[in-house]
Amino acid sequence: MLRPCRSSFLLDTILLLLLAGAVAFTGYRITVELNYTWNWSVIPQYIIRYDAASDRWVINYLLQGLLTTIRLSFWAGILALLLGLGMALAATGKSLFWKMVSRTYVGLMRNLPPLVLVFIFYFFLADQLMLLLGIEEWIRESSEIEQAVIRQLFCEPGRLPAFLAAIITLAVFEGAYISEIIRAGIQGVDREQWEAAHALGLTRTQSLRFIILPQAMRMVLPPLAGQFISLIKDSAIVSIISIQELSYQGTQLMASTYLTIEVWLTVAAMYLLLTLPASMGVSWLEKSLTPSVTP
Repeated sequence: MLRPCRSSFLLDTILLLLLAGAVAFTGYRITVELNYTWNWSVIPQYIIRYDAASDRWVINYLLQGLLTTIRLSFWAGILALLLGLGMALAATGKSLFWKMVSRTYVGLMRNLPPLVLVFIFYFFLADQLMLLLGIEEWIRESSEIEQAVIRQLFCEPGRLPAFLAAIITLAVFEGAYISEIIRAGIQGVDREQWEAAHALGLTRTQSLRFIILPQAMRMVLPPLAGQFISLIKDSAIVSIISIQELSYQGTQLMASTYLTIEVWLTVAAMYLLLTLPASMGVSWLEKSLTPSVTP
């Protein structure tokens, strides 16, 4: 059995001490040099508070923003996966037209800043699309039960058009990267698998469904999960169109309380609550999918 090297343990200890020293020095500079007064005692009430009128505990700004981020990431992730899968199948298909469509889409999305895409979808496409689909009219005429469902699954009914625009923006942007991941997985399957499927008399669709895609998805599952973690972090960009996700709520709370460092450290910790477990899950997934080598 391998034992940890003593020099490696010593190096890890030195690095931890240096990190602790950097944190302490930063705290000293903020507290003493910048004359900053810490006030952590008020932060919990902006996460959850007691409502005397209803005689119960209710979620407040930061936790509301966290839940909105989860909803936004969930729906955008599903749409991005479907879009990415479709573009990957188009890129690996036999149709030249769909190959060009896929390459054009991936090239545009990977070379445009997400901030530009947010403005394009929100100010140009979303208004026209929502008007064409009659979303706002449907919201006005919807029943209380339908509005409650919208509120639980998405957001406040009045903010649904902007929320849908944010979902579409994130899905279209992330879908380009997911498309490349899945395409690489499909092309990574051995050519013999295609030949064996053809020998069995399977069509291309049947080959993809029963043989190719299961193997490809197993290979790309770790990087695909990593891309969903990036989606959670990238969701902060939609705060510029007043989507009340975590970053937006943090900005509003900082402006009203002037607790700059406390608010943003809390926001960072809440993002870590989402991304760190996902990162640990991805690491475990990579190890479990990696075949063990026996001597």
